[in-house]
Amino acid sequence: GAKSSATVSRNLNRFSTFVKSGGEAFVLGEASGFVKDGDKLCVVLGARGPEWQENPYPFQCSIEDPTKQTKFKGMKSYIAYKLVPSHTGQQVHRRYKHFDWLYGRLAEKFPVISVPHLPEKQATGRFEEDFISKRRKGLAWWMDHMCSHPVLAQCDAFQHFLTCPSTDEKAWKQGKRKAEKDEMVGANFFLTISVPTGPGASLDLQEVESQVDGFKAFTKKMDESALQLNHTANEFARKQVTGFKKEYQKVGHSFKCLSQAFELDQQAFSAGLNQAIAFTAEAYDAIGDLFADQPRQDLDPVMDLLALYQGHLANFPDIIHVQKG
Repeated sequence: GAKSSATVSRNLNRFSTFVKSGGEAFVLGEASGFVKDGDKLCVVLGARGPEWQENPYPFQCSIEDPTKQTKFKGMKSYIAYKLVPSHTGQQVHRRYKHFDWLYGRLAEKFPVISVPHLPEKQATGRFEEDFISKRRKGLAWWMDHMCSHPVLAQCDAFQHFLTCPSTDEKAWKQGKRKAEKDEMVGANFFLTISVPTGPGASLDLQEVESQVDGFKAFTKKMDESALQLNHTANEFARKQVTGFKKEYQKVGHSFKCLSQAFELDQQAFSAGLNQAIAFTAEAYDAIGDLFADQPRQDLDPVMDLLALYQGHLANFPDIIHVQKG
């Protein structure tokens, strides 16, 4: 037959995402590994096209009660979070460094899945109440996403993280080593994916390319917009907590001074007016406090969720790069 002009050339940039993800090695046929049934990831045809097969045993996991703990006879302090997965009902305690380890494992194992970013690390003020509360909320958002993901939720490393008893150091290390020696990463990861076959299962290359390009343009614009909203909301929240509160309290203070001046006039008929002025001063003070408290009710939760979403948007350029490769 006619000679095919289709060739696969090696990428000279050894640091490109396509090479690091193992995509190139897979396309060149260099991936070789024994795929066990438990490693298989099924793609099925859903109402809107291909999707990961749903987790047949969905579950949730709460993150509560951050507590300060110590080790090395009190020389080292850290915060531990109580996790209670609904499918076991058994509570375990995990530190931020355990979350960080898990994130690293999952990001390495799944080059074409967006693993949400964790709340940012912080060197100073780690034990301050506001920071701990904010981090717990961020980890709770992260956990909700992880548990609802059809692939990430069933991963062995994630299940080990959720179920290994906090007191069993030996079992924790064994599971950790097993996850770190996982062979189904990089090029071998692509071997674990099983795709639908039969009529209607094949995809049109041009349509796929068009959808990927559309998605790329969407994520780029979304990333810019989310960044702008985050900046604007942050600035607005800061003004409410400091500027607005201070301005209302200034007005309140002025009315208070006027009220104190009136008190010097000991006439009986001015008592009612004096009380009204004092009440006005307190009202302005209270309005200032309401402004300062408001971001906690609306902007803060939106910005927490936005931070998780921005993490996804940051992941997509690399995932699209691997897809295109």
